[in-house]
Amino acid sequence: MKNRLLTLVEDAGKRKDVPEFTIGDTVDVSLRILEGTKERIQVFNGVVIARKGDGLRETFTVRRIVQGEGVERVFPLHSPKIAKIEVKRTGAVRRAKLYYLRQRVGKATRLRERRGKSGELIVPGGQAGGGKKGGKKKEGPAEG
Repeated sequence: MKNRLLTLVEDAGKRKDVPEFTIGDTVDVSLRILEGTKERIQVFNGVVIARKGDGLRETFTVRRIVQGEGVERVFPLHSPKIAKIEVKRTGAVRRAKLYYLRQRVGKATRLRERRGKSGELIVPGGQAGGGKKGGKKKEGPAEG
């Protein structure tokens, strides 16, 4: 049980624009980078392999492959250095931490796309897509 005053202070520092994302999702993390007096945005995209902590101390780890080498970066979720977090793709996983991806190479690191109850793909930040696989509808016999 947290102290009531501690909860009040933490709520004041929390970000309001954090999207819903889970382990296995592919995200773009836009970071504010200061170079001298200039500020620019740098995007780090990859798969979320871990989330830990709660409240103001919550962090998430993003992994991506750069020139054949795996790069992992831990981001504080409520950091002011993060401009935005954008979910690109949802991943269906059955683990809380995806550290096993560190040993995988190439196509073995791919994750299945998460689907809704009726089988449609879950589109991040939007509505669910298409339903069953296949492009064209079959037409029945012509009446007339």
